[in-house]
Amino acid sequence: MYVRIRQLREDNDLTQQTVADYLYCDQSLYSKYERGIRDVPVGIVVKLAKFYGTSTDYILGLTNVKEPYKRVSEKTH
Repeated sequence: MYVRIRQLREDNDLTQQTVADYLYCDQSLYSKYERGIRDVPVGIVVKLAKFYGTSTDYILGLTNVKEPYKRVSEKTH
């Protein structure tokens, strides 16, 4: 996961500070997420997935598909 969040940031030509500002955290804390020094909370994983337009599964390394899942509309019967 740590490699993925760094790759996503670099692929989008963003600084750690820019992502940290989006997450409302310090750059030093975000750096620790990227280096695997601190575990990334679930809420942060969700925010990063929304920010980058990908799925949490991609960030977590459960899939190699970057595109987010398509929403399935709920039908009431």
